[in-house]
Amino acid sequence: MMSELPWYNRGLFSSLNLRQKTLLTIGLTGLVLLVIFISGWLIDANLPTDFAIKMKPPSFEHPFGTDWMGRDMFIRTLEGLSLSIMIGLAASVLSSIIATLLAFLASVNKFCDEFVSWLIDLFASIPHILLIMMISIGLGKGAFGVMMAVAFTHWVNLTRVLRAEVLQINTSEYVALSKRFGKNKLWIAKEHILPLVLSQIFVGTLLVFPHAIMHESSVTFLGFGLSPHEPAIGIILSESMTYLAMGAWWLAFFPGLALLIVVLLFDIIGDNLKRLVDPSQANN
Repeated sequence: MMSELPWYNRGLFSSLNLRQKTLLTIGLTGLVLLVIFISGWLIDANLPTDFAIKMKPPSFEHPFGTDWMGRDMFIRTLEGLSLSIMIGLAASVLSSIIATLLAFLASVNKFCDEFVSWLIDLFASIPHILLIMMISIGLGKGAFGVMMAVAFTHWVNLTRVLRAEVLQINTSEYVALSKRFGKNKLWIAKEHILPLVLSQIFVGTLLVFPHAIMHESSVTFLGFGLSPHEPAIGIILSESMTYLAMGAWWLAFFPGLALLIVVLLFDIIGDNLKRLVDPSQANN
């Protein structure tokens, strides 16, 4: 059983069973992300500039170095991560709501199912980044534009999963029995279908999270996302490109590494939650 555990569980908490290890991993990882988010949220966005210490490499006083205006890169990175987490959270929740509504719409009748299938194929055929940029520009860019753009492009995979689940539940005997007793489709959806797909919705939301953060940073890096004055990782990485030729490697290395770590932490939470809600893997 230990050989089946991911690398971050092996050799740790050997006295705990698999479910306890999974819960502990989720808790510790979530705590780290919460600390990052709260720390970045509490920091004043208007960082003081000090040109006397501009472009300083990493040191004990400034772990991530300083930028071209003498601002501490560690603090800027925390601010950028906090903003990315907030946008990713809002976008993934909205995306899951869209996916859930479309999945239930597909169960109404054959026409609605065909419409949802066509909509899924349409959005899946358009390159992800291109669609996000188009929606972001159409909504005026900024935090709201990027959030809505990411939300309206990340519902496709979850909709596929939920649609299949809902259609399968609709063919069950207890749903057929409820129809014979005169229950309408709204009651069946609320009482029978929704409780059975809640776990998939929750896990799907968390699995969308890292993709949302990466796409938000990518679009912002390309100049189609957040405004330059906002503390975002994409803005930091975009601005650092000008100074890499001068040897200021820390301007891009540490923010990029921090973004990668946050994405991996969300991925770990999603994988462990998927393992927790899967009866075939959640063994004691």
